[in-house]
Amino acid sequence: MIWTIGGGKGGSGKSFITANVGICLAKLGIRVVLIDADLGGANLHTFLGISPPGLSLSDFIKKRVSHLREVLIPTAVPNLQLLTGAEDLLNAVDAKSVQKQKMVRSIRSLNGDTALVDLGAGNSLSVLDFFLMSDGGILVVTPEPTSIENSYRFLKSAFYRRLKQSVSSSSVKALIDDAMDRKNEMGIQNPHDLIRAVSRIDEGDAQRMIEEVETFHPNLILNQVRSKKDIEIGFSIRSASLKYFGMHLHYLGYVVYDQEVNQSVRRRRPLVLENPRSRAAQCVMEIASKLAKSHKMAV
Repeated sequence: MIWTIGGGKGGSGKSFITANVGICLAKLGIRVVLIDADLGGANLHTFLGISPPGLSLSDFIKKRVSHLREVLIPTAVPNLQLLTGAEDLLNAVDAKSVQKQKMVRSIRSLNGDTALVDLGAGNSLSVLDFFLMSDGGILVVTPEPTSIENSYRFLKSAFYRRLKQSVSSSSVKALIDDAMDRKNEMGIQNPHDLIRAVSRIDEGDAQRMIEEVETFHPNLILNQVRSKKDIEIGFSIRSASLKYFGMHLHYLGYVVYDQEVNQSVRRRRPLVLENPRSRAAQCVMEIASKLAKSHKMAV
């Protein structure tokens, strides 16, 4: 399985979540590959306490090695490997969907059970496409207005891009682009309005969009939670996603704010190894347990 970890805002803790969840899954006996695709600052190796690796994805893309497995880096954690150089991953496959799909197939061919891809911040087309091509997209959000606002923007962009990829009519594709503007002249405010408008153009495309709405189930992790009110924000985002998008968002869980997180980063030691009894580590382990159950059901 491929899980992609994304979000609209930097600093929400995507790399922390990716590294520590990956370690927890590996300790549960699942063979995990961590892939660093954070263009703003690839730093998964730092979270794992590994020096900047000599081999990267660029060696594979530039055909200096013949297979992706040759640039995998072992870690001190059994069942856990790392793949870096992900700037090339997003840039090299930015042009054609075929190239992106080929890269996803290469990732699936690796000798592992699960890949966790840290996409970093933003909602560029490549980030959105990798988020959508995965078996499960995970959005990491903090309980701050800017992070919440950016998460809605990310979800809307990913959702409408998925809808656009499902249709064939150029007129419908143009309509979906127009609908992204909240002030569009057609008065389209949500996917239900959009599908009604599409049905007047192409009934087949409208039906395909309905199927996409029913099968798009992204996941949410709320990070740096400080209060019960913060925890409830996750449920509010889930409810709003269903109300305004018709999207079934799965609230995977939350990670409490914990000073031990910063301490572990400074020491270049993953929190779940450095202080597994800390409150944040316990939250991460619970989330990893849910993903492990999903993995077992998918096998």
